[in-house]
Amino acid sequence: METFDFDSDDLELTEEFLSTAYTRMQIGGDAERTRAQVSRGVVGPVSVDQLEFDYDMSHDANVLDKICLGSLQSGTIVRQFFPDGEEGSFGPGDVFVYTPEGHRYAGVIRSARYNLIMFDPHLLTRVAATVPGRRPEPVRLTGDRPVSSAAARHLQHTIAYLRDGVCNDPVARDQPLIASTASQCLAASVLNTFPHTALTDPTIDDRNDAHPATVRRAVAFIDEHAHTDISVADIAVAAHVSIRTVQCAFRRHLGTTPMGYVRRVRLAHAHADLLAADPTGDVTVTAVATRWGFFQTGRFAAAYRTAYGCLPHETLLRRGA
Repeated sequence: METFDFDSDDLELTEEFLSTAYTRMQIGGDAERTRAQVSRGVVGPVSVDQLEFDYDMSHDANVLDKICLGSLQSGTIVRQFFPDGEEGSFGPGDVFVYTPEGHRYAGVIRSARYNLIMFDPHLLTRVAATVPGRRPEPVRLTGDRPVSSAAARHLQHTIAYLRDGVCNDPVARDQPLIASTASQCLAASVLNTFPHTALTDPTIDDRNDAHPATVRRAVAFIDEHAHTDISVADIAVAAHVSIRTVQCAFRRHLGTTPMGYVRRVRLAHAHADLLAADPTGDVTVTAVATRWGFFQTGRFAAAYRTAYGCLPHETLLRRGA
């Protein structure tokens, strides 16, 4: 996916653009006022779009092969699902699943300003356990509205973090581990917000397999691949167990989660880089932090101080003492 900025009051041109950016669709609107503004930010496999229509824009669209979330800031969106005709009306502050999986969709955007967040459905399977079996089914969302207002607020904060933070930092968003961390954070927040098919509670077999050998295999994989884009699903495959088993094993024996351990290892690599850096050179704490997947420098500094008893810049300065 690539970033873009679109601004037009030509209805035909807007239809052509939206059909290219999303999926083939037909739109309609007030011929006297038809301004549309669309911009896209990209973080790894996730796109965060800002859209604004100053008129009532109707649309009838083909299937969209991605998960598409809507987050409304102003105006109203009336969405009509096909083929079952399920309708949804959303207002400012609402976050919802915008398009139905595998179906056409239609609706009316009523003088609205909103975000669309899109990503491949496979991202959900990277962070959650699937139904057990010889050929497990991918994780799917089964509802389009948040399970609670608290979960919705958390997802809104995550979207804002991507939109206003990562997407606006050209250096950070191009770092593979920043993109990996941000996209997995979004996927986890989505699963926390909407009903889904993922299995969360460990079974008896999961608990029986959550022994030290499982942890050793998982830790060895993490230690070797901490510099790459890895997920809890990758860790589970490397340990030859289910996602629930590896999660249970880490909680039982290490008091953390698999991805929590990944962050611990990456923090150690950042510490080593700061120790090895020449303080008179051009190495900065921010550069080291983003290289190892830490976008928010304040949180990085707090975690670093807890682990090493000093702030990151103090480690860097001590090299020159």
